[in-house]
Amino acid sequence: MCGITGWVSYDRDLTTEHAVLAAMNATMTDRGPDAGGVWLDTHAALGHRRLAVIDLEGGAQPMTVTHDGRTLLATTYSGEIYNYRELRAELVARGHAFTTASDTEVALHAYLEWGEDFTSRLNGMYAFALWDPRSEELLLVRDRMGIKPLYYYPTADGLLFGSEPKAILAHPLARAVVDREGLAELLAFVKTPGHAVYRGMHELRPGHTLRVRRGGLTERRYWALEAKEHNDDLDTTIRHVRELLDDIVERQLIADVPLCTLLSGGLDSSAVTALAAKALRAAGHGPVRSFAVDFVGQTENFRPDALRATPDGPYAHALAEHVAADHRDIVLDTADLTHREHRDAVLLARDLPIGLGEGDTSLYLLFRAIREQSTVALSGESADEIFGGYSWFHDPAAVAADSFPWLWAIERGFAAEGTTVGRDALLAPGLLGKVDVVGYQQARYREAIAEVPRLAGESGHERRMREISHLHLTRFVQTLLDRKDRASMATGLEVRVPFCDHRLVEYVFNAPWAMKTFDGREKSLLRAATRDVLPDVVAERVKSPYPSTQDPGYAEVLRGDLRALLADGDAPVRDLLDLGATADAVATAPGPDLRNAAEVVLALDTWLRNYDVALDI
Repeated sequence: MCGITGWVSYDRDLTTEHAVLAAMNATMTDRGPDAGGVWLDTHAALGHRRLAVIDLEGGAQPMTVTHDGRTLLATTYSGEIYNYRELRAELVARGHAFTTASDTEVALHAYLEWGEDFTSRLNGMYAFALWDPRSEELLLVRDRMGIKPLYYYPTADGLLFGSEPKAILAHPLARAVVDREGLAELLAFVKTPGHAVYRGMHELRPGHTLRVRRGGLTERRYWALEAKEHNDDLDTTIRHVRELLDDIVERQLIADVPLCTLLSGGLDSSAVTALAAKALRAAGHGPVRSFAVDFVGQTENFRPDALRATPDGPYAHALAEHVAADHRDIVLDTADLTHREHRDAVLLARDLPIGLGEGDTSLYLLFRAIREQSTVALSGESADEIFGGYSWFHDPAAVAADSFPWLWAIERGFAAEGTTVGRDALLAPGLLGKVDVVGYQQARYREAIAEVPRLAGESGHERRMREISHLHLTRFVQTLLDRKDRASMATGLEVRVPFCDHRLVEYVFNAPWAMKTFDGREKSLLRAATRDVLPDVVAERVKSPYPSTQDPGYAEVLRGDLRALLADGDAPVRDLLDLGATADAVATAPGPDLRNAAEVVLALDTWLRNYDVALDI
């Protein structure tokens, strides 16, 4: 896994711009700690930072294909093509010769053989650029589910691109300007496909390519979810889900470096870990290595709340024992979570203050600890979106709401817990009205609903649940995948997401909702498909979100930070705050009520400082 960047300019000679590319490339050293490279052509410059996972010796980049001393194609590539061995064999049969054992070289030759249609043949997670010196055209490619990020910034005579906004913002032509729409996107808790918050910058949509020519840019969709009749009965469906999962996990265990799984003790991560253990045993390899996050004293003193009925620890240990995993708990304390260096590292990884506060910091610290022993990890991300795991999938009021279901759940969650300080409660009322966050959310919801594919004759609850599923697979999961990618790559760890394999997503998307809940519970198909490899206590466990510290000391540290911010007359976030409400909250709000709002304000302030953001609202 790697970081990529580049610059196309048709009006200047880029062979003299090594220093600019090097600066862009340097922003992504954490994504690729093993090596870096720059390739310059007259009108294209490519940069690459490498995390070596496959073909450690031969996979250096940027990579080219040459013939008779002439460069035919150059790439800077990030990701993994899980079917690269099959593709390589097919290409060899068609006369292609390879000099490395890397999947990067397979991508190059696949494009030379099949042109832009080669995307239909790829199975994996990827974001990469291909430059053809013969036609002087660039092609940007992003995987179907948007697992790997890719941003671009059109210029007067070409474009800039990078795995992360920071790579683009390192170029003198790009500026960190955020207007009303960008701020609305930032505050709306809705990740709009293609939107990058910064003015002039875009994120290439999942399942899309972008071709750059002298005449301009052309975006093309090569994949999208389609509505199809599901003709398999329940037993066949369960069996096929399992067959897919077995194949997916086996493919994603391919690596030339130490590999592990993320294990929370929930159904999703437990299924991945158990199937990985099974595949490794069948291949004659050692036990699967697994990791879980915990907080000092939390398992012993756990208090159930509205979101989490049980601690993760006992369930993770039960699964690890069941499959004989080499398991380790990463135990964090409040000092770890509140350390300024750690919080700043998370914001730098995200490029935006859109995270989950302590949840992002703990994830970053978990990944940093894992990286000391493994380079690749398999995760259970996106199973909830595919199989219907979230509680609001099963709440009639949430399903009926004319809004994104998770926004309804967030609002109702605050009310149900009696929270006196909402997530945005400390922001100036005039600011929220000016950017019209509610109107923005409604507009994005209508756009998302309009994209849902329809099945002839489908109506009522089945039709609505297709909409709900599509909203999650095209909007909600993007937030989680971006979070996972940024936190992991900031530590040089590659995280793979088996449940995002497009074959599984397509198949389960079209299974009727009644089949997905056939046993009266969430994620019925996944539970049935993997029950034989799970202990009963794990298979029957109710969905529990990513863990959060229950230490009251965490909120009190935030209170102190917020008090110091109020005393700083030069704090850039002051113009965005309701200073009276913030002072009152610091003085009187209970710690649990203050946490989320304080995290939002503190992250906004750090972002405005560190990124020298210009707000045009």
